[in-house]
Amino acid sequence: MVRIGIVGGTGYTGSELLRLLVTHPRVEVAVITSRGDAGQRVSEALPMLRGRCDLRFEEPERAALDRCDLVFFATPNGTAMEHAPALLDAGVRVIDLAADFRLKDVALWERWYGMTHAAPALVDEAVYGLPELHRAAIRGARLIANPGCYPTAITLGLLPLLEQGLIDPARVIADGKSGVSGAGRKANAGLLMAEVGESFKAYSVAGHRHEPEIEETLRLATGEPLGLTFVPHLVPMVRGIEATLYAGLRGPVSDLQERYVKRYAGEPFVDVLPAELPVETRAVRGTNVCRLAVLEPQGKGTVVVQAVIDNLVKGAAGQAVQNMNLMLGLPETEGLDSVALVP
Repeated sequence: MVRIGIVGGTGYTGSELLRLLVTHPRVEVAVITSRGDAGQRVSEALPMLRGRCDLRFEEPERAALDRCDLVFFATPNGTAMEHAPALLDAGVRVIDLAADFRLKDVALWERWYGMTHAAPALVDEAVYGLPELHRAAIRGARLIANPGCYPTAITLGLLPLLEQGLIDPARVIADGKSGVSGAGRKANAGLLMAEVGESFKAYSVAGHRHEPEIEETLRLATGEPLGLTFVPHLVPMVRGIEATLYAGLRGPVSDLQERYVKRYAGEPFVDVLPAELPVETRAVRGTNVCRLAVLEPQGKGTVVVQAVIDNLVKGAAGQAVQNMNLMLGLPETEGLDSVALVP
């Protein structure tokens, strides 16, 4: 069995990692840390794991993370970059679910995240963990930058259009909607049910941290700079992201659907839907699947792509497990073959 460590086990992404890993047939969660809950049984803090996990949370500084084969960081931005160098030196592979290694431009990262990068020498080595784009590199990686939730949905939605030169990249609009779990498990009056329920709002309209991640990822993948306008919204649900993407076509395209089907043929976690089927977040709740639909409404030259994911699974923990499987030479879908939770 492969020994796994999780740094930060009580947040939504950390608990989601545990939910997926405790039933994974090839790995053993050996260490899990939480500074605030050190000494407490995991199953007491996370009752859904009763009978599945007998571990106690440990202090990060005292945990034997260097004895693991792979360590996940489900921590706030700025944590993994402090500890990854020592773990890598000890031969431990690392997957960071935060943003510490997502941007190759360190100065840009420091501007958006408001701190000095503690491990700039590792940024170039880190592989951006979107398997549909970097599968071969992920297999040989020591350090994975797990993508953000919005960037996963938006990148998968736009990739075929940009790779094939079908749209004008200078003006692309991404309208994103997320459930409240995307903000993390923390005390915040703005995330109370009485504040979020029966309401709908845009946020970070002037600029969101995921915007440079999307732009850089697609520019490196296609060689063309992307002029992106990205506006995220908070909707009154717990899980899920829906991204509606708009771009101008460079010319007539009669086979948009077929192009998407061909691009994602063989991808175990991307499902291109027929135009007549609804694209809804409940169809991916609890799964590692991104469902997409593409069309040109009324043939007016604007392509519309809809993409839905579960922000905690394909947008975070599930994609991290997918990356782990690739890094360890395991079947890519191992531990991830779940069906959506409906209703």
